Amino acid sequence: MLRRSGARGISAERLAREFAVSVRTVKRDLDSLENSGAPLWSRPGPGGGYGMASGASLPPVTLSPAQAVALMAAVSAAAEAPYADLAAAGVQKILDVLDPRTRARAGELARRVWVNAPPLSSRATKSALEEAMAEQRVVRIRHTSRAGSTTTRDVEPLLFASTNGQWYLVGWCRMREAIRWFTVSRIEQATVTKTACSGHTISEVGEPPANARPVHGLGE
Repeated sequence: MLRRSGARGISAERLAREFAVSVRTVKRDLDSLENSGAPLWSRPGPGGGYGMASGASLPPVTLSPAQAVALMAAVSAAAEAPYADLAAAGVQKILDVLDPRTRARAGELARRVWVNAPPLSSRATKSALEEAMAEQRVVRIRHTSRAGSTTTRDVEPLLFASTNGQWYLVGWCRMREAIRWFTVSRIEQATVTKTACSGHTISEVGEPPANARPVHGLGE
């Protein structure tokens, strides 16, 4: 928005309305942008506002210390989530390019956020499930039910779902010829096959509960 406002600039009040935050938050974030090296200008008085120098661009990453810690906390608290290790690596890349002052403040704040991480599932098993989902290939799993029976079956992965703190692999079970939910922590072994999924869709799983939703997509 700063770039689009051009030479006219834009007021802090307008920015606050657009992003549904307080004027104080806007001014704090503008200070953070300026401290990170963004070439901002401000014009006081009626009709004044903030803008960016002509032809300039924002630095690659501009996060406040609280935003950086929010990312760290979210990833640490969701270690069992699909692709969690990739998320952790992505967060580390972001932290590595923060300016030293912001990184130091984020490190201080991070020490005030504690996470009790549960024992993790096998990394090899999770990697196989993630690969099968991303590549849409049949995955062969060894799964133990709540009743204690263990079966090996081929599954066409449709989605990962989290409910009540538990992660599930939801897919088309070729043994039962039906949609089935498999508790990820009860999957003892997983192997990605060379067989492509046959075309079952997420719609076959049914409608999600009213309080469930997909993770935020890019551009949303």
